[in-house]
Order: sequence, then structure tokens, then C-alpha cells
Amino acid sequence: MKAMQEAADRSIVRAARWPALLGTVLTMGISLAMPASAQSSDAEKLLKGMADYVSSQKTLAVTYDSDIEVITSKLQKIQFTSSGQVQLSRPDKLRATRTGGYRDVEIVFNGKTLTVNNKDGKDYAQIEAAGTAEELIDLLREKHGVVAPGADLLLTNVFDVMMSDVIEAAVIGKGVIDGVECDHLAFRNTDTDWQIWIEAGAKPIPRKYVITSKGIGEAPQYTLRIKEWKTDVAADAFAFKPDPSFKKMALSDLSDIDEVPQGITQTGGRK
Repeated sequence: MKAMQEAADRSIVRAARWPALLGTVLTMGISLAMPASAQSSDAEKLLKGMADYVSSQKTLAVTYDSDIEVITSKLQKIQFTSSGQVQLSRPDKLRATRTGGYRDVEIVFNGKTLTVNNKDGKDYAQIEAAGTAEELIDLLREKHGVVAPGADLLLTNVFDVMMSDVIEAAVIGKGVIDGVECDHLAFRNTDTDWQIWIEAGAKPIPRKYVITSKGIGEAPQYTLRIKEWKTDVAADAFAFKPDPSFKKMALSDLSDIDEVPQGITQTGGRK
């Protein structure tokens, strides 16, 4: 059994860990009616409207579905799907869950302590991490290698972060996500392309993101779909009460919490 698992592990192409943020491809078949400069200006304006609206929300409760692709050595795309919820109370409280076929994980942050709760592994870890939710996102990314998909959307400077390495931007047109009309935008970076669908009207919230990793063969993608967006969060949402049957571990010793099975490395979605 061990030999079979090792052989299966070797059949997967190694690439990036948890992806951050968004992406897509502008295909050759798309014809843009307006000049490129007008397209870029309009795309940035719509993105800025979304960023201003999202960053102005003091509390958020969002549910989502996500898909991540991996590429095997036989160039077969395999997709793994998860669902979850993000709750945020600015400036210093955050709770995020992710449940898939292989992992059931939550992160709880109360402004002083970070808890990573691995439900199916029946263990959890806690570290002191005083600061804001934005500082926590940076800490997880830079020190612990945990980059939550779409986490940059929670930042107050989300527009500057998203546009920092953009080389092309365009308004593709309209789209409908879960019955809601959206503006469909596409952006290009050196290593990734990304798309975003923003709800049209008075509440320009993000409804869907797709990241395409151009630097990896077969261009795997990460997709994030926002299912529900609310601004009310329960007062006790950021309190953590461990299951008495769970074992407390050091963060470095915590069981694997990736959203794909152990031995299969994610490839889609680095921005």
C-alpha cells in the first residue's frame, strides 16, 4: 500500500501551495469593441467601486464554494471542491472555515490568539498573534505558508493590492452568477490571468473569481464563488471552545490541513 501511494504521489506535478487571490485568461477569440485604454479605465473604475464598497463594511459574513485544479504527469486535470464561510469584524476578528472531501478546518482569530482547528484530524493549535486581521493574513502567508484564497479581498487597501502588478485590464461584458447580473472584468499579470464578476448595482460585491496560472503547463485554475454575502455577525462568532476530545498541538506539528489529499500538490491559482 505504501509503495502504491508513493507511486501515485510521484504522478502529480509539484507546484504552488494555497493560492491567493484571483485570475483568468483573455482568449484570442474575444473581440473588444472599445479601445484598450477605455477598457482599462472602465475595468479599474468598476474594480475600485467594488473595493471601496467591500472595505467600507465593518462586519462581513460570506459563504463560498471553491475549486482547485491539479495536473498529473499524464496531463490530466483533477479538480477538488470545498465549501466554507468567512466572518470578519474589523479591525481584529476573523473566523474562516473550509470543508471538503478530505479536510474540515477552521481558523479563529480574536485579536490576540490564533486558533487552527483541524476537525477531522481531531487536533488544534493556538499561537499568540496580537494585531489586526490584516496583520494576521500577512503572518499566515509569510511565516506559516498559509495563503487563504481570496484573503486579499479582506484588506482595506484591496484595490492597490489587486492592481499592483496588473499589465492589462478589460471589461468583457455582463454575466449572471446565481441569477444575479454582474459586470465581468479580466486582468492580466506576468504569471497569472484573473477574472472577477462584480454584482451590478448599488451593492458591487464580488460574486466569482478565477485565477489561471500561466507559468504551469495546462494552465490550472482556482475558482472562488461567493454564495451569500451578509453584514451581520453573531457576537460570539470569534470565541473558540475546543472539543474536549481534541488534542492540542504545536502549529508546526498540526495534521495536514491542505484542501487536497496528502501527496497531491496544488497547482492552480498563484497570483
